[in-house]
Amino acid sequence: MEIPIILKTFGLNEKEIAVYLALIELGPSPVRLVSAKAKVNRGTAYDILKSLQSQGLVSFYDTKSHQNFVAEPPEKLISALEDKQEDLIFLKKQIQKDLPALQSLFEKQGGKPAVKLYEGNKGIRNILEDVLQSMAKESQKEYYIFSSAELRKNVYLAMPDFSKKRIKAGIKVKTIALGEGGQLVGMDERKWLKQSGTGKLKATYEIIYAGKVAHISLDNAENPVGVVIQNEEIYQTQKMIFEFSWGKL
Repeated sequence: MEIPIILKTFGLNEKEIAVYLALIELGPSPVRLVSAKAKVNRGTAYDILKSLQSQGLVSFYDTKSHQNFVAEPPEKLISALEDKQEDLIFLKKQIQKDLPALQSLFEKQGGKPAVKLYEGNKGIRNILEDVLQSMAKESQKEYYIFSSAELRKNVYLAMPDFSKKRIKAGIKVKTIALGEGGQLVGMDERKWLKQSGTGKLKATYEIIYAGKVAHISLDNAENPVGVVIQNEEIYQTQKMIFEFSWGKL
């Protein structure tokens, strides 16, 4: 692995890498020389050197005429990385401690719907993972789907083992299939809504779950896209529509 890539992985940006390597090549030097060597303006070079100093990678000493900076031995990267690991462990503990309060703030969004856009198979997988994670926290582990025959395969290609994970988690689902197809796989119920006319039914794939409503469709390039709306009123409205439709089929 090349040195700049190692330093970038360590967490330094391009200018920090340039300044650090310039200082190693120059040896003890004032900011003026480091700035010129790294091709970074003097003020930025000084700020970077002070930042590198705080990370234990650079030190300095004063002479009668100016301040010289010097790179610490490369072994310091190891100890600096260990310090970062300790900081991350501490930060993780703090987040875990304050998570209930953060979650409460997150859920109190002033009644305003939170809308998130997801693109591609990775995005759809994120939606399906959120369904599993959100429903696992619910006391009533059942959600609802309007399943579009045109989109069904696109949704679960993103997460082929979704049904297996859902069943393992004890999560139930009721599905109204818009168009033919689809099958029962376990802990689910399904009804079919026959389409009228001869054309194919164009509809989004809709998931109604845990205070959220997800709409999944295809863009002009036939790539899956999803929109998730988090709002209790919208969720309850869509749930009511589903339950009414379910009762009529």
